[in-house]
Amino acid sequence: MHRQQIDYALARRATLARMRAGEVQLKDVCDADTYLLRAAKFHGQSTDRPCPVCRKEQVTQVSWLFGSTIGGPSGTARTEPEIAVLATRSPEFTVHVVEVCRTCRWNYLIQSYVAGVPARATKRRRAAK
Repeated sequence: MHRQQIDYALARRATLARMRAGEVQLKDVCDADTYLLRAAKFHGQSTDRPCPVCRKEQVTQVSWLFGSTIGGPSGTARTEPEIAVLATRSPEFTVHVVEVCRTCRWNYLIQSYVAGVPARATKRRRAAK
């Protein structure tokens, strides 16, 4: 279950509009680093949405985990099934979903949300033991 979900669609549209108007250079929006491109290849989820910049391929969604309480998975890309398993047994963590084009290197944060066992539920479990 996703909580505290934030959708960045309006900011994405504004960035693309500024790029098309010449206010933002292509190199500033198509700057995915090698690590992100590799994560898209191995951990990404294919979509049916064409890249909004080059339109040569569909964008891939990559989910990144962040949270001081989840240990090793923090700061890494994970698949949706891996996130679902982690969410059932780990304290709260944040997921950032980035869309990536592996052809032109477009990348944009499109969504973030909180997953994992809520802090209050974790405290209740510990108290019951």
